[in-house]
Amino acid sequence: MRRRTPAPPSPLPQRDGVDPVRVRLPPGNDWATVRDHLVARLPVGAEVVDGMLEAGRIVDADGRPVGRDSVYMPGMFVWFHRELPDEERVPFVIDVIHRDDHLVVADKPHFLATTPRGSHIAETALARLRRELDIPTLGAAHRLDRLTAGLVMFTVLPEERGAYQSLFRDRRVTKEYEAVAPYDPTLPLPRTVRSRIVKERGVLAAQEVEGEPNAVSRVELLEHRGGLARYRLTPSTGQTHQLRVHMSALGVPILGDPLYPVVTDPVPTGDFRRPLQLLARTLEFTDPVTGHAHRFVSRRVLKAWVSYGKWASPDI
Repeated sequence: MRRRTPAPPSPLPQRDGVDPVRVRLPPGNDWATVRDHLVARLPVGAEVVDGMLEAGRIVDADGRPVGRDSVYMPGMFVWFHRELPDEERVPFVIDVIHRDDHLVVADKPHFLATTPRGSHIAETALARLRRELDIPTLGAAHRLDRLTAGLVMFTVLPEERGAYQSLFRDRRVTKEYEAVAPYDPTLPLPRTVRSRIVKERGVLAAQEVEGEPNAVSRVELLEHRGGLARYRLTPSTGQTHQLRVHMSALGVPILGDPLYPVVTDPVPTGDFRRPLQLLARTLEFTDPVTGHAHRFVSRRVLKAWVSYGKWASPDI
């Protein structure tokens, strides 16, 4: 099997903690120029591509501007900075609870995406930490849903990223979550929930379907009062929205969930009230580089549990 040539280093620096976009020109002779391919590939229109080329904002591996008439060369790499969207700043601090030469473990607030994606680019945990810690090489070892708060792990050195990512891929990290949801005295707990969950591209909510289980979650009751309960959730798999799906299926959907059990109207931009009451509480693993045993614990609290009135009130 022919091995793909690795990409050369970017000739462009990061901007606001965000990497430039890298495009590798695919095999084929369907395009006469680099410009023709970019117009066909990028969802911004010919006028925008032409403007970027004329301004010298698209460069090759040597940092030289690509011209409008540059001949198409399969396998060639080009880079450019995307236009950043007008993002609403998430008005909560991201706390660093551990930092060494290999890892940064952050305590992410609700509403902050982990990595750049879609309409969330510079206003993400990764971009913020790169700027605040001045670590341009920082990369995510795993991801946490934008609406979920809690612990996220980042790697300092690109050459070590694969080792840390493999911890999550191979399920060698013990993760515990905490959630606030309705209390059902008839629901027998603790219990282990097993089901098959699928998430279709372009569909907001995941679904449980028939078939071999691919999602396993341990659900435990920690305490309850006033019709609410605090739960410990321990997933042994990592399907999209797994804990949210399983809690909803048990009849105790997590407070503040806009997707489960039913999809509700989107939360208006800038509305940071009533966050999803789900928290990634602990991460525990053996460091694949240093051999140290780590156990990190989030310092955050779920607002609906400590003050349900403040969480639920539309005026706060």
